[in-house]
Amino acid sequence: MSATGLTQQEEVQTREAVLDTVDRVSELCFGLFMALTFVGAVSAATGGEDAGRKMLYTALGCNLAWGLADGVMYLVRTLTNRGKWLTLVLTVKNAPDASAGVSALRDALPKPLKSVVADSELELIRARIATTAPSPDRPRLVRDDFLGAVGIFALVVFSTFPVALPFVLFKDASTALIVSRVLTLTMLFCAGIALGRHSGFGGWRAGFAMVALGVTLTIAIIALGG
Repeated sequence: MSATGLTQQEEVQTREAVLDTVDRVSELCFGLFMALTFVGAVSAATGGEDAGRKMLYTALGCNLAWGLADGVMYLVRTLTNRGKWLTLVLTVKNAPDASAGVSALRDALPKPLKSVVADSELELIRARIATTAPSPDRPRLVRDDFLGAVGIFALVVFSTFPVALPFVLFKDASTALIVSRVLTLTMLFCAGIALGRHSGFGGWRAGFAMVALGVTLTIAIIALGG
């Protein structure tokens, strides 16, 4: 396996983290919760004809800021993980003997895998790493990393509109509130189904559980002054 092959595998792993169901659902739900708390706070504090627009702009501004922060932190996480991988590769390459390289690989394994992966299997990996071309001097971000950060930013910002936009589209506040809540609960339910199918817990049960969790968490956030 070449150094280019190892780098490509790492990039694939990073892209999978961006496209992972858990990450997508988590970012979407985070944006929903933030928008819900701001809409609740602003609706209680404002009134008048432009109250709906104030709620939309406030929630959108909040999620723009948090979406930007999440995107930047994703880049930081990606760079850190890539640096960790590069450090492991260099450790294996510079190991004084095969057993030291195998030991380094075993230490890097997740706990559930340490008891099921044999040293002979790790030796095959060590041998491949040891014969690759020189590794980069330091970890670098690539185009797909920035696309992933933009995707995270877009998810958080997108989640603003189902919550806040009904207050702009409907003049009657009660109607807007009902539409907003229905859309929010629907999105939470769909998010729960996605998580349930991904984890094997069952889509419908996970959907209802996510709705209950979302409502409870939103109440707690508002009660704590969030």
